[in-house]
Amino acid sequence: MNSFYYHKKVWITGASSGIGRSIALRLALFQSEIYLSSENEKDLMSVAEQCRELGATVKTMVLDQSNPEAVDKAADLMIADKFIPDVLILNAGISQRDGVVDTKLEVHDRIMQINFRSSVQITKKLLPHMISAGGGHIGVTSSISGKFGFPLRSSYAAAKHAIHGFFESAGIEYRKKGIYVTILCPGRVKTNISINALHGDGRGYGKMDAGQAGGITPERCAKKYLRAIQHKRREKLIGGKELLMARFKQYTPWLFYYLSDKIKSS
Repeated sequence: MNSFYYHKKVWITGASSGIGRSIALRLALFQSEIYLSSENEKDLMSVAEQCRELGATVKTMVLDQSNPEAVDKAADLMIADKFIPDVLILNAGISQRDGVVDTKLEVHDRIMQINFRSSVQITKKLLPHMISAGGGHIGVTSSISGKFGFPLRSSYAAAKHAIHGFFESAGIEYRKKGIYVTILCPGRVKTNISINALHGDGRGYGKMDAGQAGGITPERCAKKYLRAIQHKRREKLIGGKELLMARFKQYTPWLFYYLSDKIKSS
């Protein structure tokens, strides 16, 4: 990645595991100044220590992004600490494994808050300061589920669709002011996202999906993620053959719906 990330200030949300952790460890190699946030304090501190060992300057913040007030306070703390990121990576998220009827409204709201609204809150707080500082880059984690609906993912897909609408608009509005936005759309990545997913009643799903287990590594995803930001891509799909579903939806919708119906009935 040449020298793009050297000594950059970077805030990574959802940094304690999976894609966020791998991004942090990769950026640590460039002596970046990294702010890491996550709800999981134990794992967050472990990632921070590994980053320091690799040469990064690291600060941490335990942050529950399901709490709107905590999210606002976290962004205010960044501003008060004069930590205006060159690169803001909005990666926190939670998935779902239940149908529309069986998903309670409060679970829908929780998924929307963590996956979408909290990223909007952070962006609205920090964006004016990033513009005043001369610009910067926002990388936001969507999903291939942000490109189409999918069985047992209604709230998750809704949040990811919302990400595309909001952040694509922001990228167009502020590009001439030096703000670049990249929407990252991972497919199957071997993380704990299915294990940490929610049933419709709010219980944890607690299982690794077979498709998830066969996905690309978080390290490979992080490499592609950061390269897309470096090259100022507006959108990047990351994954394996499952990405074909996005192409099918775009170019041969009948095939997409045929395959989706098979998945639903399996």
